Amino acid sequence: MNTQTDNRTNTRKPGTIAFIGLGLIGGSIAKAIRKFPRRYRLIAWNPHPERVDDAIRDGVIDEKLDSLTDPLLSEADIIYLCAPVEKNCENLETILPLINDSAIVTDIGSVKTNIHETAIRLWIEDRFVGGHPMAGSERTGYYASKDHLLENAYYIITASAGADEARVRRMSAFAAGIDAIPIRMDYKEHDRVVAAVSHVPHVIAASLVHLVEDNDNPEHLMKTIAAGGFKDITRIASSSPQMWEEICMTNGDNITGLLQNYIDALVRIRDTIDSRKAKDIAAFFAGARDYRDSFIEASSGPIKKVYALHIDIADEPGVIASVATLLAVHTINIRNIGITHNREIERGALRIEVETAEDAETARKVLTQHGYTVS
Repeated sequence: MNTQTDNRTNTRKPGTIAFIGLGLIGGSIAKAIRKFPRRYRLIAWNPHPERVDDAIRDGVIDEKLDSLTDPLLSEADIIYLCAPVEKNCENLETILPLINDSAIVTDIGSVKTNIHETAIRLWIEDRFVGGHPMAGSERTGYYASKDHLLENAYYIITASAGADEARVRRMSAFAAGIDAIPIRMDYKEHDRVVAAVSHVPHVIAASLVHLVEDNDNPEHLMKTIAAGGFKDITRIASSSPQMWEEICMTNGDNITGLLQNYIDALVRIRDTIDSRKAKDIAAFFAGARDYRDSFIEASSGPIKKVYALHIDIADEPGVIASVATLLAVHTINIRNIGITHNREIERGALRIEVETAEDAETARKVLTQHGYTVS
């Protein structure tokens, strides 16, 4: 593998993909591309050059871009803008002279209006196709990237009125090729949709954490017993503060508009509880349950039904290993396993997730036959 800039070939190589930024998502896309039957040449620039050096040693990236004005960038057939949302717009202006006429420029940002308006202003909307892989992790950076991070995740494709349809179709096929699920929508509608299903929930999760922090007693009892459901619904509050600052700054109108709708809904249920309207309270929770269950039962998409068993076990050495071994003997794969400390809702000290409904039923029978209480 040749990584020396002074030995670069001057011959255009088809299938060159450039990454401007090589963090969690950029790194994961690059690693996923490496699983393609077709061999692409991957080149990259990162503000921390050592990340690219590491990716070259990993066999993920072929060559390093020395700067955003490196002439090698002009050979790219696809250019991925993988910096934070606002920085992508700045980087697009910088690389503009190096974007060849047949290239596709795309991004991975979770807010689309700014970057599309920048592409329109720079007169390259025909070559720009927005992208938003709906995948992530509490961890950030290239070292957290995985080749399967985008598998079965929605990959939203956005385009403006002047976009080239052939490029849009190519990016949709490209997303499918890394085992994501491409879905196309208008870029302004995208920002409203993700504000509802991603941005506002992050604000709410962070607010719930602050609620416990601000109302806990000196012994921190709330923090001590916060587990189960509370940890599940606030997990996303562990995401990067810098990233969410930028998202709120670039998609603020959609976020605040939907937050107001949420505040109005909270006021309504607060008043309903204050009025002790039992039937209305029941209807509130039943409606939420039914609509939420319709997400889980969907036949396609990244949200799949969870098959979980709750097992009543004693706190004794080797018990968890015994349960795991018993399931392994019957070729049942455990997707997730953990101890439930707060069992206000869930029954059983050990929670195990398996792959399918059939696995769950087999596991239940096997464990019950061996004297375990399973729900």
